Amino acid sequence: MARTESNMLPLGTKAPDFNLVDAVSNDPFSFKDIVGKKGTVVMFICNHCPFVIHVNEEIVRVANDYTVTGFGFVAISSNDVEKYPQDAPDKMWEVARINNYPFPYLYDETQEVAKAYDAACTPDFFLFDAEDKLVYRGQLDNSRPGNSIPVNGRDLREALDNILNNSPQRKDQKPSIGCNIKWK
Repeated sequence: MARTESNMLPLGTKAPDFNLVDAVSNDPFSFKDIVGKKGTVVMFICNHCPFVIHVNEEIVRVANDYTVTGFGFVAISSNDVEKYPQDAPDKMWEVARINNYPFPYLYDETQEVAKAYDAACTPDFFLFDAEDKLVYRGQLDNSRPGNSIPVNGRDLREALDNILNNSPQRKDQKPSIGCNIKWK
């Protein structure tokens, strides 16, 4: 299993806009459409990556727990579906339904959005504050497939709580580790 780390986009970066189609509803979404009053989480995931499969339930829990507090959530898949057909939009639809994703699951066919976010792996998490500035990027938590650490979303939850409590973010943010994005 390949282990690719996040590129760690510089903190303070303004959220790149996008206009992508949701694999479930077939509706287009831009960054502005998913923005939350408190902040916004952009997640790069895919269907087949064992690292994503490992954290899927917690991603859903985090989104459900924090959407009600004013955060927006979106997931984006940027993988090359010609080489990895299991990540195609029709399969994204199935995965979103099976996992009860409470957020849009967008398909980045051109991979331009992944490049704009400097996304490197799945899963890769980006948290923007109410001014759309990056305040956290990196891992969900320390759990990985096979390492026996429970999945609890600690790192992302702490970053979300820091926004809610007007507390400073940690300086020692850890990169996510997962499958590399499957570039064309």
